[in-house]
Amino acid sequence: MSPEASSEAKRLYSTSSPWEARFGYYRAVRRGQHIFVSGSTAADPDSPPEAPRVRYPGDARQQTRVTLEEIIQAIQAVGGKGAESVVRCRMKEDCGIVGEAFREFLGKQNGGQVGAAATMIVVANSFVDDDMLVEIEVDAIAEG
Repeated sequence: MSPEASSEAKRLYSTSSPWEARFGYYRAVRRGQHIFVSGSTAADPDSPPEAPRVRYPGDARQQTRVTLEEIIQAIQAVGGKGAESVVRCRMKEDCGIVGEAFREFLGKQNGGQVGAAATMIVVANSFVDDDMLVEIEVDAIAEG
């Protein structure tokens, strides 16, 4: 990294996620060309921080779709292209169903520059909310 790039200010992006408000983190942070998207879930943006809710309780596929849409939106908000900017994805979930939704959004069969290194971690009864079935975080690179 050049000295100019290392002195570049961080770009920060927040959403109305009740967990962001409750715990005080950003959805995405960009420094230079590197974009880091926090562990993301299908949070109900209309729920309050003191009583956060998850959208689509019991439906891992829909939670994954909503979560990946939020992640792509966060990448774009800090200057990335979208799915093609993702280089690494970490998923905590029900592997089969979440893996299928991952394939739909970020799988290598989408062609072009879409595809990512991925890690799946099975988590049983360890999420911050009992209705939460998936949490996904990604690293991305912004071009140019």
